[in-house]
Amino acid sequence: MSTLEQIDFTNLNPDRVIDAVESLGYVSDLRVFALNSYENRVYQFGLEEKEPIVVKFYRPERWSDEQILEEHRFTQQLADTDIPVIPPWQNTAGDSLFHFEGYRFALYPRRGGHAPALDDMDNLFQLGRLFGRLHLVGASTTFQVRPKLDVVSFGDESRRDILLGVIPDSLQESYATTSEDLLVLVRQRFKDIAPTYIRTHGDGHVGNILSRSDETWLVDFDDSRMAPAIQDLWMFLSGEQDAQQRAIMELVEGYQEFYDFNPRELGLIEALRSLRIMHHAAWLARRWEDPAFPKAFPWFNTERYWGEHILQLREQLSLMQEPALRMPY
Repeated sequence: MSTLEQIDFTNLNPDRVIDAVESLGYVSDLRVFALNSYENRVYQFGLEEKEPIVVKFYRPERWSDEQILEEHRFTQQLADTDIPVIPPWQNTAGDSLFHFEGYRFALYPRRGGHAPALDDMDNLFQLGRLFGRLHLVGASTTFQVRPKLDVVSFGDESRRDILLGVIPDSLQESYATTSEDLLVLVRQRFKDIAPTYIRTHGDGHVGNILSRSDETWLVDFDDSRMAPAIQDLWMFLSGEQDAQQRAIMELVEGYQEFYDFNPRELGLIEALRSLRIMHHAAWLARRWEDPAFPKAFPWFNTERYWGEHILQLREQLSLMQEPALRMPY
């Protein structure tokens, strides 16, 4: 990667965004609005005499061009089978990833909507159907260059980076011991269940679902990777175990209309939740030099935050030793 391509987001101002999009033949009406995104930079971009579009600038060095294009091909494959996702725009040559002054970007049609209510059982049933359809396509082949969600990348590497001086000295030992004990259980759970890995959305939560009238759209495949199928379902569960049990029943009932669900993967829910908690803390630590992060997460990097984080990990230790959710068959 060239020095120019390693440039950060500091100089990505509205003028440069306009120049980048207009380099593809579009004509801006000069209305550029930043949307809520931290990992990448995303803008609503106004066009003369046309509906606005969404422009996504990829964080340098996070994904290779090949990994981004593999995500684009996956979303296009899903769209081609009438699954409600939003693939990026392609030019007449079939290109979907573009370069401008060292930045890489893609264009998307704009879609509006709101997150579905997860206390509505019909919504959960429909979400299950949506992800069952997605996984039917996702299992048809594998990613070749995008990564795999595993204990090493989300657990071991997160723990390593946090222990490299991010966490306060007074909490180093507590974090080291608790995280190590938790990862022992997580690793054993993955070994015992031996899940099948398929292409997934990778970040299935309500913030990535847009509902409007009779339409539901699944957006933002930036974290798409090879993972167990349950990775795309467990984040729709919340509350006490009884509530989670009812919710997973609805999700799976809808899911199995299109794709077989492996009930053993229910045993991975708390393991995956543990990995997500650790990975999120490490993600904030890795991005702390980006000026947007201290502004958005001012509570991070404080002794109070890390104390609460260790408490979360201890709670996960306890949950990992309780009976998992189950199916009635």
